[in-house]
Amino acid sequence: MTFKNALKLSAAAASLAVLAGCASNSALEEVRMTAESAQSDATQALNTANQAQNTANQAQRDAQAALQMAQENREQMNRMFERSMQK
Repeated sequence: MTFKNALKLSAAAASLAVLAGCASNSALEEVRMTAESAQSDATQALNTANQAQNTANQAQRDAQAALQMAQENREQMNRMFERSMQK
């Protein structure tokens, strides 16, 4: 093998190594972009879940207030009925 052929083979091998490195960098970039997208989706899902939890908490507070009001109205109606029966 001549020096010229060895130089050509070395250049070809170096080119393949560079291309393989580019492919690896490309694959890593794709993985990074996928991970960033997944993180963004997870953050958005967490925000949506937090909003849903806040809405559910408000609904629970409203339901408890309505129940308390209904109980107070029932007690007041019972007192009114008892007074009307005493007359």
